[in-house]
Amino acid sequence: MIPVILDTDIGTDIDDTWALAMLLRSPELDLKAVVTSHGDTGYRARLVAKMLTIAGRTDVPVGEGSGDGHLAPNRRGQDGWLGDYRASDYRGTYRRDGVALMVETIMASPEPVTVLAIGPASTVADALAAEPAIATKARFVGMHGAVRRGYRNSETPVPEYNVFLDVAAFRTVLAADWEIVLTPLDTCGIVLLEGDDYRRVRDSDDPLMQAVMANYRTWAKAADIEEMAERRSSTLFDTVAVYLAFATDLLEMESIRLAVRDDGLTYETPEGSAVEAALAWRDLDAFRDLLIRRLLNLGPNP
Repeated sequence: MIPVILDTDIGTDIDDTWALAMLLRSPELDLKAVVTSHGDTGYRARLVAKMLTIAGRTDVPVGEGSGDGHLAPNRRGQDGWLGDYRASDYRGTYRRDGVALMVETIMASPEPVTVLAIGPASTVADALAAEPAIATKARFVGMHGAVRRGYRNSETPVPEYNVFLDVAAFRTVLAADWEIVLTPLDTCGIVLLEGDDYRRVRDSDDPLMQAVMANYRTWAKAADIEEMAERRSSTLFDTVAVYLAFATDLLEMESIRLAVRDDGLTYETPEGSAVEAALAWRDLDAFRDLLIRRLLNLGPNP
């Protein structure tokens, strides 16, 4: 199993919640800790803690990572599901110092750790600043950037959300001397579930999937798109990063050199940092099948 630390901005876009469920159902991955990044990291960490409790995984430490404590009401669409859940309700380890949790977990691991980042890289950057040696004991797998495609498969790359929100942090990640594997919008921006596949997930009696759907419906109601939640998923960007933490077979990977403009646009340049980027799909249908099997707790694909 691959030791993993998840760094997430769960609670804003709903795809982090789907990705957490997928991660918990991936036997290749050994979840060592979850930290949260950007804005109100306490709100985000409590969401993680409540989800882990439902999943029966209170063995996983949860940490509040780097953020300023503020998050606009329209960016916290899962508040209704979280309710009055408090940090003290979590029976596992809950820490306010998520940066230290990340550093300690990496440095104590006898095996290389995969830092799986599906939000702004603020906590990872602060961890690198606190202990640069983590780069010698970890690799970075992230959902970041747009190389040759933009949102909704546009032919025009644009600043991607996770990079745009903390350009300096992503530059710190790129500058570190470690392996970097990314799914940019080129591949993660076209993943969603619909039709019979989606209905299987929507109507599942599995407790973890019921929690995912309850979060999705709460989030969709807050965004005034309730009808969509009954018909299909939103774009599940972050699930592709979870897949890249243990496999690459279904994707076309390219070795590129990547840099970031001040406005958050990532671009290829000989002066950039070495990155393994998933820039196209080999078999998107097979990925959807894999995702559904894991979400429904049917195990890896046969």
